[in-house]
Amino acid sequence: MKPFVVFEMANNHMGDVAHGCAVIKAFADAVASFRDDFEFGFKLQYRDLDSFIHPDAKGREDIKYVKRFEETRLDDSQFRSLLATMREHQFTTVCTPFDEASVTRIEAHGIEVIKIASCAFTDWPLLERIARTSLPLIASTAAAKIEDIDAVVSFFAHRDKQLALLHCVGEYPTADEQLAIHQVELLRARYPSTRIGFSSHENPNHTETIMLALAKGATILEKHVGLATERYALNAYSASPEQIVPWLAAGQRAMRMLGKAQRYEPSSNERDGLRALKRGAFARRDLPAGHVLTNEDVYFAFPSQDGQITANDWSKYVRYALTEPLKANAPAMLKTSSTNHLRQHVIDAVAAVRAILKASNVILPGQSELEISHHYGLEKFDRFGLTMVTVVNREYCKKVLVMLPGQTHPEQFHNIKEETFVVLYGAMTLTLDGVEQRVEPGAVVTVERGVRHAFHTDQGVVFEEISSTHIKNDSFYTDEQIGKNLHRKTHLTYWM
Repeated sequence: MKPFVVFEMANNHMGDVAHGCAVIKAFADAVASFRDDFEFGFKLQYRDLDSFIHPDAKGREDIKYVKRFEETRLDDSQFRSLLATMREHQFTTVCTPFDEASVTRIEAHGIEVIKIASCAFTDWPLLERIARTSLPLIASTAAAKIEDIDAVVSFFAHRDKQLALLHCVGEYPTADEQLAIHQVELLRARYPSTRIGFSSHENPNHTETIMLALAKGATILEKHVGLATERYALNAYSASPEQIVPWLAAGQRAMRMLGKAQRYEPSSNERDGLRALKRGAFARRDLPAGHVLTNEDVYFAFPSQDGQITANDWSKYVRYALTEPLKANAPAMLKTSSTNHLRQHVIDAVAAVRAILKASNVILPGQSELEISHHYGLEKFDRFGLTMVTVVNREYCKKVLVMLPGQTHPEQFHNIKEETFVVLYGAMTLTLDGVEQRVEPGAVVTVERGVRHAFHTDQGVVFEEISSTHIKNDSFYTDEQIGKNLHRKTHLTYWM
């Protein structure tokens, strides 16, 4: 998403259409070289002065804003001329209405975006009228309480309106120490689905503000602009075309420095430099081809060699099987081993287990360790396996077991412990010494010592295992190959 820069003309057209068009053209020239990095809009302000100003205040020169508004009055055709010039120079048309009649004029003029001023942020009659339009909305939040911002965001969300928020400080000009640009980050955190920007009124010679705002995540930038002539002077917070160029250049530089939002791709120099500092895996003893490397088989030392398995590559989710014999103290190389990545299998298994637990409404203690039994490897876990959580293991033991749809737990038996199973959710086929029985929720089945038992479920099942103390190495599988598989279990603590 390119940042959207809105140039605020306000009343700096000075009630002079020719001057207003000259402002638009001057800024079109100034931004020509920045259009690859920014989208640009130009903004007007609409007031229906005949109804906006109280009858008793009309013509009063002692009221600052009344005098300025009346002196810069434009009629319908004059505003249309300004909008035509904006479109001719490829600016998105934006307008701030200060009354309901002006919203109707915005619709009639085909303006593309409505901007809500800070002073109108909680002007509920005006917001109700704005909400009836089909236009995207941007709202400035100067001096708004957080509960007011919550209310406005909620108001437009309930009406399915596209709303963006601008951090704004309503002091003209704004001193550096009052800019509070960190508010951009606060708004982004509080309203993560809302586009956030920054409306600035600082000294127009300052370029750091755009860099800071972009760094905080602003994607809309509003800036007061104008064009000084012999007849018209610029105010203290409006940027000239000459001032807007270094301001945009600073923003452009900031975006280059910030890079993309996704994780960056390191250069080959960076990658090679870091790899040279990593420890490599070396064999503790002579190892045959076909051997699957374990922690007991290798040690890690510096320096590593190009193409060597490093300590950074080593993980319980990666298996390295030697394709050639490896001598003691020789480096374990990627080209002489096959690599089996298991992390995605684990992620998929955890997601499936969490889904079935959610469906079952079975509550587990926080930080319960999940044990994944994959008797024939994680690659076949969808067909053969089971997951369990040990809730209590003292002189008595309770576990919660989960099987996914289509899973089978191979036949096993115990010489020491006795187990009782209670089905909590789903159903399974329990086979005891070769005899099948269907077990459904509420069923209680006790399996005595030495009885061979296996499980299968078509739709998924959650059940309790209640037994005497769990004893390691008291599970004996009919298929002896399972017992020889030293990598048939994966334990996870942070999975819930």
